[in-house]
Amino acid sequence: MADNNDSATPLTSNLCSVLSRLSSHPFPSIASPEKLKKRASVALVIRISPSFSEWPPASLPEGANLESFFAQPWVRQGKPEVLFIKRAARKGDRWTSHVALPGGKRDPEDADDLAAAVRETWEEVGLDVSPSNPHVLQTGNLPQRVITTQWGKVPLMVLCPYIFLITRHGTPPLRLQPSEVASCHWVPLVELLHESNRTTRREDVGARFANQETGVRKWILDATIGQMIFSAIQLKPSETVMCTASPAEQQARRAISIKERFWRWFEVRHEYDTEPPLLLWGLTLGVLADFLDLHPPHNAFSLWSYPTFTPWDIRFVIWAMTYRFKRRKETEVRQIRDHRLPAEAVELGLEAVSMPADEKLREAGISGISTGLDSTDGWTRIKASAISTMLDGYYDIVRKAMAIALICRSGTVMATALFLAVRVRRWRAFHR
Repeated sequence: MADNNDSATPLTSNLCSVLSRLSSHPFPSIASPEKLKKRASVALVIRISPSFSEWPPASLPEGANLESFFAQPWVRQGKPEVLFIKRAARKGDRWTSHVALPGGKRDPEDADDLAAAVRETWEEVGLDVSPSNPHVLQTGNLPQRVITTQWGKVPLMVLCPYIFLITRHGTPPLRLQPSEVASCHWVPLVELLHESNRTTRREDVGARFANQETGVRKWILDATIGQMIFSAIQLKPSETVMCTASPAEQQARRAISIKERFWRWFEVRHEYDTEPPLLLWGLTLGVLADFLDLHPPHNAFSLWSYPTFTPWDIRFVIWAMTYRFKRRKETEVRQIRDHRLPAEAVELGLEAVSMPADEKLREAGISGISTGLDSTDGWTRIKASAISTMLDGYYDIVRKAMAIALICRSGTVMATALFLAVRVRRWRAFHR
């Protein structure tokens, strides 16, 4: 317990510096690409969980700013925590059962992207982060990005992340929207930064490439390219709130066929059922990466690995063709870190690209995250340039590597079949 309290003090102090800098130097808003009007906003909500040794007083001041809030003893000894949601299971939904930040698409009645984040947070989890709440501070934003699909070619929406800080102890009870949210999780920031929680996530990408969830085309792609392996973080929540009434789960139970019910009688039942681990990956991990690398030890790059595929031949060709590319990118990023501040982390999992000044989509690739927006402040500008440097050109090589691997695989199969056919023909001729 003592070690945890000791480590929380510098983390909380650094959090104050990060939020102050983000508040005073926000990232600029980007315009939607031509023929793409859909925008979405997410809320990165932070609270401070007090330690046992330093409990907050019964009455807390209202209308505190960042400096006065972080000057309080219970805050300095507390642990920062981030709010995540696990989306409800819905058939055909791109984000079904994913770990995410509260948020959603912007409606016409929303005044701006920030208003959309406030509204969606209230609708999904019942948490008021509006400016009228004296116990919540809006502390800047993270780089906006254009989310794309189909190898980074088709834009889906502009994603706008905003940061909110709860300045009171005792978060009001969360009210989860059953059709949208299955559960909520408060995760300590120190757990997100810890190396031992880094893992990988395997994702079926055949459905995306085939643009269908079932069918022969998807089956062929699954058998050919397998799954993609992405970086992920295993979440270890300090507090979890479950949604007690999920229409999706109730509908799934009713959809169980008579045959499935019959065979369930013969299944071996365990006394305790374990839930699968909560994995933070993809689009949400990309947003969190922008935030995590602002904190010591600034080692998100060393904990991150490029995405690849499960088949060994495709993986080997990608490794061979990107080896020099990765070394060159590491050198470029190291130079940025040596001359300025530590570069931004890049975590991959779902398609995203930045919107450059010339309004041309920059390739971020197959299920990849990039942020690359410049801010007017050099502190954020140099970090954004490091991200663009890291991803620029990687998926061009991946496409070529996949093509070469599949050609080699086909050639090997054909050569083997030809060899066996010749041997069988000779064997038959010999035994006549």
